[in-house]
Amino acid sequence: MRSFFSAAAAVVALVLAGVSVPAIWAERTVINQDGFLAMATPLGNDPKFQAALAAATAKTATSKLDAVPGLVTAAAPLIESAVKDLASDPEYPAAWAETLRRSHELTLVNPAANANDQGVLNLDVAPLLQLVLKKVGSSLGQQVQSPAQVLITLGTKSQREVLVHLRELAPLGAWGAIGAGLAAALALLIARRRSTTLALLGLGGLVIVAAWKVLLNLVSQSVLNSSGGNPVADLFKQEYVGVAGGSFDVWILVGAIAAGALLLIGLSGRVATRRR
Repeated sequence: MRSFFSAAAAVVALVLAGVSVPAIWAERTVINQDGFLAMATPLGNDPKFQAALAAATAKTATSKLDAVPGLVTAAAPLIESAVKDLASDPEYPAAWAETLRRSHELTLVNPAANANDQGVLNLDVAPLLQLVLKKVGSSLGQQVQSPAQVLITLGTKSQREVLVHLRELAPLGAWGAIGAGLAAALALLIARRRSTTLALLGLGGLVIVAAWKVLLNLVSQSVLNSSGGNPVADLFKQEYVGVAGGSFDVWILVGAIAAGALLLIGLSGRVATRRR
């Protein structure tokens, strides 16, 4: 019976670890706004993304000024100049960071603040448009009103729902990790052969790590395949998925090392026991 309960506790530990580690990662890097900003902010420095973002901003600025008769013709070269120098503007980093903060808040913190909410993932580039129109207005000698929201669709309604559910469940990851540690300790405490239990925990851990990698690839591919035809959205998703995947790959590597160490220690213990 001791062997049965030890094996059961080990299985519980592995299941909890398999769920809690990705949840903790998601809580720190996706759900937490500071973590999201730290990961996504550098994407604004990518030249290809800057070019796509500038083109989209110019198009939106032109459509905004088109409502004023005769103004768009005079403003066209000013918009082109302002957009061309957008990435080198001293205020660009702050505007990009505010774009990310608003987008994260509309999705996970305060969805009700989205006046044009259609239940999908959006990137609110209004701060960047405000920066462009501010420069254009200064050159024209008149104030140009900028819209409060300028939304670019990033993902589908189902993807947003997944993030909303993840926001609710991710905080439980820390408790799951504690439970995994306690279950593993219990499995070792009541085991007849602790070296065998260690080896099984290590082997199970390697299986879980492999499952994480497969799941990461499937999720990444699913996000990338949901192309919306918008170059800004597609480039942002491509860059963000790459950065997020690289971040979780580090956790996968650490998990593989830890599981491999448990397996080697357990096997070494079995060998040493047999030699006695």
